[in-house]
Amino acid sequence: MTRSSSNDYARPDANVHFGVFFQGVNHNTIWSDPASASQIDFETFRRVALTAERGLFDAFFLGEGLRLREQQGKILDLDIAGRPDAITQLAALAGITSKIGLVATQNSTYNEPADLARRLSGLDLLSGGRAGWNVVTTDNAWTGENFRRGGFLDHALRYQRAGEFIDTARAIWDGWSDDAIADADSARWSREGAINHVSQSSSQFDISLRPTLPRSRQGHPVLFQAGDSSQGRDFGANYADVIFSAHGSDFDDALAFATDMRSRLRAAGRAAGELRILPGSEVVLAEKESEVEDKLRWVREGQYSGATALSLVEQVWGRDLSHLDPDGPLPTDDPVAAPISVTRGAARDGKDPHAIAAQWRALAEAKNLSIRQLAIETSARSGWIGTPAQVAERLIHFVRSGAIDGLNISPYIVPGGLDDIVDLLIPELQERGAYRTRYTGSTLREHLELPPVRSRHHSVGADAEAG
Repeated sequence: MTRSSSNDYARPDANVHFGVFFQGVNHNTIWSDPASASQIDFETFRRVALTAERGLFDAFFLGEGLRLREQQGKILDLDIAGRPDAITQLAALAGITSKIGLVATQNSTYNEPADLARRLSGLDLLSGGRAGWNVVTTDNAWTGENFRRGGFLDHALRYQRAGEFIDTARAIWDGWSDDAIADADSARWSREGAINHVSQSSSQFDISLRPTLPRSRQGHPVLFQAGDSSQGRDFGANYADVIFSAHGSDFDDALAFATDMRSRLRAAGRAAGELRILPGSEVVLAEKESEVEDKLRWVREGQYSGATALSLVEQVWGRDLSHLDPDGPLPTDDPVAAPISVTRGAARDGKDPHAIAAQWRALAEAKNLSIRQLAIETSARSGWIGTPAQVAERLIHFVRSGAIDGLNISPYIVPGGLDDIVDLLIPELQERGAYRTRYTGSTLREHLELPPVRSRHHSVGADAEAG
């Protein structure tokens, strides 16, 4: 894909969209700084959500963790751990916010459609049409042990189950007609025939029910998805409203991903305007260009303590390395010939530890890197780094060239990690006419400028008028 072909998707008047991704379990959020707050207390979530709403963000996005991270058979106490149940937490935030979308990460492997569809629909109704669902799949036995289902789902079936799950959830959400609740002067509470029986049978599910909740202002929750394999991209093209991608800070890479997704979208019979791409990103701002490098160094050193760096290298070497100096060289001996544990996440699962060690040694020698510096070099997430004006100009170029629609921002510290973005970056975007100055809609679907969704059942009232 060449840079010139971006004109096919150029959008000279497009606005930048922002979400905030509150991760929960991770080592990228600086937990050891005095300015860092609890990852569990409601006050932290409240402050982040209200700051994002003050900044006119589209959505507040919660990650999910169904099991604590482990290493060498022990709980890893270097990561922060939080993630209260997302729907519970977002329902509480719905009561103190009025516009911002509320997105819950929920697993399609370890839930059931009739239950989860109802809970998400409840959040959507309570928030006035602001709910979203980040659909994640899991096939590993490590997580499945929590559900007495260790390894019960074959890897190849995880997207099949997820697709059937969404089809079933949508059928439940469409069970009520758009105008199912009757007028106040009607003899009935609901319009006759407006609440439909739903029967769905597939390889994974077999349900028969009448949904208990009406549709929200936006029809049903907005669907987010983040799979990046070919199968994951096809799944996103068929089902997602928003892609939470890993392709966001390199222009050519982001544009190639967006072009590929648009091609898959067309193959799925959908229009380009039905999908938004919001890469997960970190934003590091300094008011003066001369201060940018120092700010970035402070962030990285907070994210990658010596102990954290050693624990990351232990994933590859397969044994305890706590006796080593993190500011010294890599181990001289070779890794243990054993699989890399997925209990720290699946980023290196299935990869040859000897090959990784060889690559790291070559990189460390070429750049004279210590263990800690190597951990930063190989693990630090891509990001948007610079002065507010620099980041604003670059971001507008990405968005208006059709490479992305905005960012789903992971703050490097909470609750104050959004302050610079709201107070410094957003005004720069607004001055350039590339960011809203007020919310113009009330639902998450409206914030994202997505087309409306209607119930698959005809409007009872409309049919009566037509008759």
